[in-house]
Amino acid sequence: MSRFTNKDRERIRSQLIEAGKQLFAQFGFERTRISDLTTEVGIGTSTFYQFFESKEELYMKVLLLERQRLEEKIAEAVATGETPRDEVRLFLKTTLDEIQANPLISALLVDGELRTLQDRLEQLETDGKFPDEQPGGPDLSFAERWAALETFRYDDQDLIDQLFISLIFTVRSRNAPVGVEGTVEYDEVQNALIETIVDGLFIDE
Repeated sequence: MSRFTNKDRERIRSQLIEAGKQLFAQFGFERTRISDLTTEVGIGTSTFYQFFESKEELYMKVLLLERQRLEEKIAEAVATGETPRDEVRLFLKTTLDEIQANPLISALLVDGELRTLQDRLEQLETDGKFPDEQPGGPDLSFAERWAALETFRYDDQDLIDQLFISLIFTVRSRNAPVGVEGTVEYDEVQNALIETIVDGLFIDE
């Protein structure tokens, strides 16, 4: 029988998730050991398995929470846009800024962990082990809404989604050792790229 009260278990689980967020962001999944996580929280290594079946399960939980946080931040940003152009601009800037600032978001969107996460969740659902604590999030159906606008250049939602996904990978160009070194900061390049994309997505009224 566990020696932890329900309050203790809730606290330790939250601490493990927070430790996972910090260590996975700093060292990545492979280089983070369970002993690193338990040392951070102050519990024994064997105790870890009272809270998570594996390091992978904790990693999945951390990524789920990071995905939810990103979706909420994007939704909040887009909601402040006064026009569809503003909405697209805020959507792109918020997404690209988060990828640059947060290694876990970069792992999700740029390194393909989101696809792995979705596949893993589908497998858990098939096996009847779908996580009860999967966080909900806002409905980010922006492509559907923008595609319905007469002033928006494209009406194919899948095309719009794939276009935005392709833009995500431009973040990698920040460290690409290609070409002659320039004096333009990456943020200036990113802002110019966003403005170019926004102008191209809307038909002049």
